[in-house]
Amino acid sequence: MTKTLQIEYDDALLKLLNLSEEEFDHEARFWIAAMAYNMGSISSGKAAEFCGLSRVDFLLALARAGIPASNMRPGDLAQETPIA
Repeated sequence: MTKTLQIEYDDALLKLLNLSEEEFDHEARFWIAAMAYNMGSISSGKAAEFCGLSRVDFLLALARAGIPASNMRPGDLAQETPIA
């Protein structure tokens, strides 16, 4: 089931950000996806799908948000890497 999120804002915000309505919509979707990915709530693939980007483009765009492309935590590496 598809849900809709409505965000109220005025034209002054668009002017301040120098964005069109479509650009603002895209940016809002990106930031929601980026934060959910950064918190480990969703995968990079699901985040990319949500904001309408390819997975690679999403991961590359994370740099402008100051979010690392890898969301592994310190303990994750130990679980992923077998000790010889």
